[in-house]
Amino acid sequence: MIIYNVTMNIDETVHEQWMNWMKNSFIKQMMQTPYFKSARMVKVLVNEEMGGLTYSTQFETDSTDTLAKFYANEHDILLGEGYKLFADKMLIFATELAVLEEY
Repeated sequence: MIIYNVTMNIDETVHEQWMNWMKNSFIKQMMQTPYFKSARMVKVLVNEEMGGLTYSTQFETDSTDTLAKFYANEHDILLGEGYKLFADKMLIFATELAVLEEY
């Protein structure tokens, strides 16, 4: 299993609007694609020097090939909406994680 992890730091001035977008648009749209089978959103418990609140949203997929198809077909469209809405109020970085074992 592969986890596509999207970490976002959001300025507190747009936090409520951003959270609404995440729950009612972004995550739903991601899950409507054929690439992901589950998702979870967590708050990162850290006080950022730059301010804002940080969250991690993790999307599970079956393989790196499936994730590559997501990048080719949907990535820019789905994340692009967030960039348009929140511009300089949101910082995003993504990581790909391989699950080695589950206990």
